[in-house]
Amino acid sequence: MKKLLALIVTLAALWSGYWFVGATGLKSGMAAWFDARQSEGWQAEYSDLSVKGFPNRFDTTLTDPALADPATGLAWSAPFVQLFALSYQPNHIIAAFPAFQTLRTPFARLALKSEKMQASMIMEPNTDLAFSRANLAATALTITPEAGGRTHLAGLQTALTREGPASYRAAFNADGLAPPLPAALTAQLPETLTAFRADATVEFTKPWDITALEVGRPQPTAIKLHLAEAEWGPLRLAAAGALSIDRTGNPTGSLTLKARNWRDILALATAAGALPQSLAPQIEQGLSLLAGLSGNPATLDIPLTVSGGYIKIGLIPVAPAPRLSIR
Repeated sequence: MKKLLALIVTLAALWSGYWFVGATGLKSGMAAWFDARQSEGWQAEYSDLSVKGFPNRFDTTLTDPALADPATGLAWSAPFVQLFALSYQPNHIIAAFPAFQTLRTPFARLALKSEKMQASMIMEPNTDLAFSRANLAATALTITPEAGGRTHLAGLQTALTREGPASYRAAFNADGLAPPLPAALTAQLPETLTAFRADATVEFTKPWDITALEVGRPQPTAIKLHLAEAEWGPLRLAAAGALSIDRTGNPTGSLTLKARNWRDILALATAAGALPQSLAPQIEQGLSLLAGLSGNPATLDIPLTVSGGYIKIGLIPVAPAPRLSIR
């Protein structure tokens, strides 16, 4: 009995020592990471850093964190962020975000408000911390640019799963998306979209790991779009295809586009400024011919090519191709 008691005491002492060493290392490592970013010219601040959760968890709380990367113009701040990990599985981290956050990009300053936002990351057990799975979920999310025009989502789910050395399956779904379009454009439509989702496999220049923050973001080199679709009342738009992307972010490849009630979609895109008004009549005329060939003038099913910086129907450019790069 005494030997068993001694064994229990010894194991408890060893586990306590492991936890305190781990907690101390975690706290000092995080503080060193912020110091390193400051030495590189970042804004990297917090007012308090604590690690609790003895004996089975490492619960880290950063109070008033603020990060800003001058090289990309990206910045984020919040009243706090919490990171949770089991002490016997420290490579699986759950992050909990506050109700209010601020995100700044080179194009806009965004206020984020949510009822609940959490992220989960499972990382490889090595110093690079390359993640094998990551997801983010939010409920009642409102995104408000400083210039105005609020977007509301009842729910948001994103997921990224590593399938190869630098290949990831990416999925995105937005429930109850209410875009900031003028009421005059949406008078005949429901307030929210019925569906807004995408599923793709993306190849990158390198794995997503800690260097994505410290050095530079991995850049996409190929995208296989399994399906992207949006449905808004009687309107439906879906796309699938494959693109390769060069070092400057210019895509090349082909897509298949399916559109239901495409004339209304075209009118919305023109009124919202997504399509130049000067091109709308020519595009509508060309699409009318294509829709007539399919037998249903209200439905489009057309192949698109992407090359030379343009999206084309056959040899005819219809819109500039977006540059696909991550800042």
